[in-house]
Amino acid sequence: MTMKLLTFSTLYPNAEQPNHGIFVETRLRYLVASGKVESRVVAPVPWFPSGNPRFGHYATLARVPQAETRNGLSVVHPRYLVVPRVGMNVTPYLLARSAKAAIGRILDEGYDFDAIDAHYFYPDGVAAVMLGKYFNRPVVITARGTDINLIPQFPRPRRMILDAARQADGIITVCQALKDEMVGLGVRADSITPLRNGVDLERFQPIDRAAARTALGLDGFTLLSVGLLDPRKAHDLIIRALPALPDVKLLIAGIGPEKKNLETLARELGVSSRVTLLGAVPQTELKTYYNAADALVLASSREGWANVLLEAMACGTPVVASNVWGTPEVVAAPEAGVLMPERTPEGLVQALAQLRANYPDHAATRRYAEGFGWQPTTQGQIDLFQAILAKKNDLARKAA
Repeated sequence: MTMKLLTFSTLYPNAEQPNHGIFVETRLRYLVASGKVESRVVAPVPWFPSGNPRFGHYATLARVPQAETRNGLSVVHPRYLVVPRVGMNVTPYLLARSAKAAIGRILDEGYDFDAIDAHYFYPDGVAAVMLGKYFNRPVVITARGTDINLIPQFPRPRRMILDAARQADGIITVCQALKDEMVGLGVRADSITPLRNGVDLERFQPIDRAAARTALGLDGFTLLSVGLLDPRKAHDLIIRALPALPDVKLLIAGIGPEKKNLETLARELGVSSRVTLLGAVPQTELKTYYNAADALVLASSREGWANVLLEAMACGTPVVASNVWGTPEVVAAPEAGVLMPERTPEGLVQALAQLRANYPDHAATRRYAEGFGWQPTTQGQIDLFQAILAKKNDLARKAA
């Protein structure tokens, strides 16, 4: 029988933010494509009263539709209140409260889901456990990165994460490093299943590299950095390395609060003529940039499993990346790229010199990425949910 899931996460794309949480949507698309699972999506967004563009990001949130269909999946976006200052401690409760009515309507419409598939442990996973109790459904939570390697530094969220982990019926981590961290926090190892992210090998594939470079007007050795413009992604670290890399140009794809700071830094270092901030680049256009670049650079301070690494490799482009969390599990062979010996501008310069001295064949990099398709992860999810539902049914029979 087809399993019916309710996917729950604030990290999910919408009409106004098509790249937001796209890794959650991508994994779900492959899961549903298996033919063994169907899903309805509840993806709450923070409430804001006005969609006037002068309010910037908040206005974008206000314009998110209440409901939409994406890739054949029904998605609803209930609003939840974000309270300044104390928000971190109360958001799980507000998130769960906002979702109850939406989930109730889904049940009333006849979609009697078997389990809740939650993504991001805090606040989403904590709220999902509350909803699981309310609707009497098992809950599986996927840990993705900062929800485990940063947020538990705060005492109350840490307690709530650990409590949710004990009550969840299953836990998935996107890399082994996150499982190890959760075990270190006190979560039982046998309750955690590492299931790495995969890469869409059809969307991201090699094209004519010379034609891609011509289309984008590129010449010379070009680096590409992709991600939100915030301190964690450390685009500034790459800019700081450029004075020692006089023949290198840098493209940065992404939007975020650090844009002006990055522009200022590039001017101060005298490298602004070699740095281009591209703004938001749709997923459909990223393939051209990956193919046109000579290397992707990811200098993040924290990552669970960075999809951009495999996307670049799938296009035949090697990477240079910081040696953090799940990244060594992705960059694990010379044809994939090089890890920085230290996460500094000097470390980047050293790693890039190593890459250029032994630059891999583009076809070999693509073949490496082909080992990271979605099928094993999809099957791992199916096996986990089936085992949880079988256990639930067995307990119900015994109770009867």
